[in-house]
Amino acid sequence: MTRTQITVMGGGIMGLSTAYVLARRGAAVRVIERARVGAGASGGLVGALAPHVPENWNAKKAFQLDSLLMAEGFWAEVAALGGVDPGYARTGRVQPLADDAAVALARARAEGARDLWQGRGEWRVIPVQDAPGMPVHSPSGYVVHDTLSARLSPRAAGAALVAALAALGVGLERGDSPPDGTVLWATGAQGLADLSADLGYSVGAPIKGQAALLGADWRNAPQLFLQGVHVIPHADGTVAIGSTTERDFDDASTTDTQLDAIIDRVRKAVPALAGAPVLERWAGLRPRSRSRAPMLGAWPGREGHFVLNGGFKIGFGMAPKLAQLAADLLLTGSADIPPGFHLADNLRT
Repeated sequence: MTRTQITVMGGGIMGLSTAYVLARRGAAVRVIERARVGAGASGGLVGALAPHVPENWNAKKAFQLDSLLMAEGFWAEVAALGGVDPGYARTGRVQPLADDAAVALARARAEGARDLWQGRGEWRVIPVQDAPGMPVHSPSGYVVHDTLSARLSPRAAGAALVAALAALGVGLERGDSPPDGTVLWATGAQGLADLSADLGYSVGAPIKGQAALLGADWRNAPQLFLQGVHVIPHADGTVAIGSTTERDFDDASTTDTQLDAIIDRVRKAVPALAGAPVLERWAGLRPRSRSRAPMLGAWPGREGHFVLNGGFKIGFGMAPKLAQLAADLLLTGSADIPPGFHLADNLRT
C-alpha cells in the first residue's frame, strides 16, 4: 500500500506538530526548514498556554479550550516517544486585580468558567496573600487564580518534536523549496510575507515581540499575568517574561528600552524577581493574520499547496488541535475548520 507523501515546510511549532500528527497517522512526511528549528517565533522564551477569559464565548475560544485540554496528553506522548522533555506543566496562573471593578468582573467570569470550562479547570478570586507561588503585589488585594493555564518551554518543545519525529523515521532537511506533491507551508512571519507577495495584497503582518529570561527557580509555581505581561517559571529554574507587541520597528532581532521597561515592571510587581539576573534577551517576529486567528486552507492558485499560519501569541496553545485539523485537511481533503480560521477569511473578496 502506497503511503501519502506530504512535505511540511517550516520547523516551527505549527510545522513540527503537524508533521508529527501526520507521521503518527501513517503518512510519509518530509520536513524542510530554511534555517533551523524555532528560527522564528517558535524559538522564543515565554511559552504561556493560557485560556481566553470565560465570557462572550465563541468558536475561537471553544477551539482554544479543546486544544489546551488536549495539550497534556499530546506533549506526554511526544516526550515518551522521543525521550525529550518539552517542559510542559499545568501549573495554573495568578492575575492581580487593579481595583474593585476588576474584582467584580473577575467574580462574574468565575461563573462563566463554571459553565464553559467543562469542569476541567477552575477560575477563582482569592485574597492576594492566599495566592500560590511567587508573592505578587495586587492594588485591590485580590487576584484571579485559574487552574487551566499551563506552561511549555518553546525551544524544548521544538527539540521534543524533532526527537519524536526521528523516532518515527522523519528527519529535518535544510532548504527552501519543496518537491512536487502535497505541501503544507507553516513558515511563520516569512510565510505571511510570501503569501501576501504571491496574492498581491496583505493577508497578515509580522508583530515584533521582545522577552527576557531571568535566573530564578520557581519551577513549580503558577505563571503570572501582569496587565499584558506574562511571567512564566520554567522547569529548568528560569523565569521568562514578556512580551512587547510592536507593529512598527526598525530591527526585528534586537532588544531595546521597551524590554528594559518590562523587566523593571516585573521586578517591582514581583519582589522575588527583584534581584534575579537577566540570562538572555530575545526579540523576534510573530505572524498575525488579518482575522487575528490562526489560518488554515489551500493556497490560492497552487494545486496541492496548503497554508497553516497566523498563530501570533496563541500558537503553542493551539498547536495540538491545529495539527489534527491540518492533518485531516492534507490526508482527506476536508477538515472541520472553525469560523474565522479559514485561510479564505483573510482573502479579499
